[in-house]
Amino acid sequence: MKLIVGISGASGVIYGVEMLKACKELEVETHLIISKWGTRNLNIETNYNLQEVEALASYTYENKDLTGLVSSGSFKHDGMVIIPCSMKTLSAVACGYADTLLDRAADVTLKESRKLIIVPRETPLNSIHIENMLKLSRIGVVIMPPMPAMYPKPQSIRDIILHTVSRVLDQLEIENEFVPRWQGE
Repeated sequence: MKLIVGISGASGVIYGVEMLKACKELEVETHLIISKWGTRNLNIETNYNLQEVEALASYTYENKDLTGLVSSGSFKHDGMVIIPCSMKTLSAVACGYADTLLDRAADVTLKESRKLIIVPRETPLNSIHIENMLKLSRIGVVIMPPMPAMYPKPQSIRDIILHTVSRVLDQLEIENEFVPRWQGE
């Protein structure tokens, strides 16, 4: 299994960090792209530094380097997730505006008909946000806002974050047991 993981400048960068940790634990090859503002939020919102996060990935790329391996349709992968995804990045993907490697990798993922999952982090949503999500959803992009479930009785913020990560992994058909599954009443 080979995934592209994008971390854009939305709040909630810890979702991307936990996604990388989960993939590393599950021995999934990851190709990481972090935007400039994703890096900035990493420093603002977490105790991780960029080098620690990059060490969680199998490969890393500079977002400004459009010659990165993941910029080509000839790079075969099993899917891409942008976690978290800012409205700026979501808009760029929806409009095909690929001026960064993160946007280009998503564009290529779409043109090659590979799985793209976007975990948008914004609230409240305005009509432009919703229209961009609808546009992407209509072409097969999975839109997964990080909505916490309470049935697993989370004991920490990490438990809540792992629920979203586990659901993203489910969408990619990657077996995992990071959170308990609903068993009915």
